[in-house]
Amino acid sequence: ERFKDEAQYQRGQVYRLELELRALRPQAYQDGLKIGRLEQRVEKLTAENLRLKQKVKDLTVELKHKPKGVPAFVKGNVADRKSAKKPGRAKGHAAALRPMPRTIDVHQTVDCPVDSAGKPSCPHCHVQLSEVKHRERFVEELVPSTVRTTCYHTTSGYCPGCRKTVESRAPEQPPAANVPHAQLGLNALATAAVMRVCYRLPIRQITRLFKHLPGLSISPGAIVKQIQRLGTWLEKQYHRLKLALRVAGVVHADETGWRTNGRNGYLWTLTNAEHTLYHVDSSRGRKVIIELLGEAFGQPADQTLVSDFYSVYDHFDCHQQKCLTHLLRELKDTVAKRPVLAKHAFFIACKRLVKSMLKLKKQQAMMDASKYIAAVKRHEDRLDQLGKQTWNDADADRLTKRIRKHRDSLTTFLHKPEVDGTNNAAERAIRPAVIMRKITGGSRSKEGAKAWSIVASVMRTAEQQGKDVLETIKTLLQAEWAGKDIALLTDTI
Repeated sequence: ERFKDEAQYQRGQVYRLELELRALRPQAYQDGLKIGRLEQRVEKLTAENLRLKQKVKDLTVELKHKPKGVPAFVKGNVADRKSAKKPGRAKGHAAALRPMPRTIDVHQTVDCPVDSAGKPSCPHCHVQLSEVKHRERFVEELVPSTVRTTCYHTTSGYCPGCRKTVESRAPEQPPAANVPHAQLGLNALATAAVMRVCYRLPIRQITRLFKHLPGLSISPGAIVKQIQRLGTWLEKQYHRLKLALRVAGVVHADETGWRTNGRNGYLWTLTNAEHTLYHVDSSRGRKVIIELLGEAFGQPADQTLVSDFYSVYDHFDCHQQKCLTHLLRELKDTVAKRPVLAKHAFFIACKRLVKSMLKLKKQQAMMDASKYIAAVKRHEDRLDQLGKQTWNDADADRLTKRIRKHRDSLTTFLHKPEVDGTNNAAERAIRPAVIMRKITGGSRSKEGAKAWSIVASVMRTAEQQGKDVLETIKTLLQAEWAGKDIALLTDTI
C-alpha cells in the first residue's frame, strides 16, 4: 500500500512538471531567438569596434604629423619616407626638353659694342674681346592677340530653282545671321569652345579672358548660345563617331551622374582607342545603351564590350569583359565594412586570383604560346573552383554568385590580346566630364547638355588621335558651312 501511494505521488509530480515544461517552452523559444539576435549584434559590434580601433590608430598617426592649431578637416603631412624615389629622371638618362622650333619667323641681329678700331668690346669696361664667336639664341614668344573686325560685302538674291534666298559667303565666314551686332568669327568660336569643353572654364571666366587678352566684349549668354550652335554644326560628326563605335572591335562603356536643369540624369560614355562618344540622358536603362550601340552590336563574332557589372550591358549577345578593377574594389569595400572578412578564405583567394590574371596578361608578350595557354587554363580552373564553393557567409556567397554569373566575361581578356581586363579606358574618358560636373554642376538645359555632348565627343576624339583640337574644330566648321561632309575623325566610316 505504501508503494502505491509513492507511485501515485510520483505520477502527480511528473504530470505537474510536464505542465510546467509545456508552459515554459514558448518562453524558452523566445529566449533562444533573443540569444541569436544578441549574438549577431555582438558580432556586428565586434567588427565595428575593430574598424573604429583601426580608425583611431590611423588618426593618431595622422595627428603626430599635423602641426598644432590646424583644423581637424585638414590633412596631415605625409610621413618622411627614406626609401621614396627622388624626383626627376634616373642618373644617366637623357633630359626631357622641349623640341626645337620647326620654323624661324624672325631673324634679328644683336650688335655688340665696338671700340675705336671697330672691334667688339666689353659693354662694361670697353676692353676689346678675344675669342669672338657668333651664337644663335632661340626665343619662343607669344604674339599679343587683337580683335580684327572684317566686313564681308556679300551678294544675296532669290533663286527660282531652289526657291529660296541665297547669299555669297567666304570660307571662314560663319553663316549669316540678322543680328544688331557683329558675329563671332571662326577663331573666336573655336577658342571659346576649347576653353569651355577642354579646359572646363566657367562661362564668366571665358568672357573675362576675352575681355582682358584680345579686348573682345562678349556676354556669358552669347557664349552659351554659340556653343549650342557649334553642337548643331558638328552633329553630323557626332553621328559618324557613333557609327565608328558601333563597328569597332572593342568598345568600353561606362556611365555616371549628370544633372540637367536641376534634375538628376546620367552621362553615358563609349570609347575605344581612337574614338569617344558622350551622351546625356535622363534614363539609366537598357534602351539608352541599345540606342547608342545599336541592336546589331556583337553580330560580328569578334566584337567585345568592356564594362562594369551593371546588368544593362548584358543585353548584348557578344563577347564581354567585366572590369576586374571593379571586382577588386568590391572586395576591398566589403572588407572595410566588415574587417573580420580580411582573413576569410574567399576574399584572400579571390583577390589573389584576380591580381594573378592581370599579371599574366602583362606577361603574355614575354611567354611562349603553349606556356601561356596552359597558364590561362590553370587560372580558369581556379576561377571555376572558386565559383562552385559555398562559404556560409552572405557577402562571400553574394560575390561567388557574381563570379558564376559572369564566369565567361571575366577571362575574355586572356584570350583576346586587344582586350583589357579593366574598364580603365572608359573611366579615363569619363574623368574630364566628372571634373566638368564638379565645376559647373551639370547643364542648365537639354539643349546645352546635347551641345556639350557633341562638342566634347569631337574634341576628345581629336585629342585621342593626336590632332590639334583648335584646328580640327575650325576645319570641321568650315566644311560644314560649305556643305561638305568630311571624315576627318572617322576615316574608316
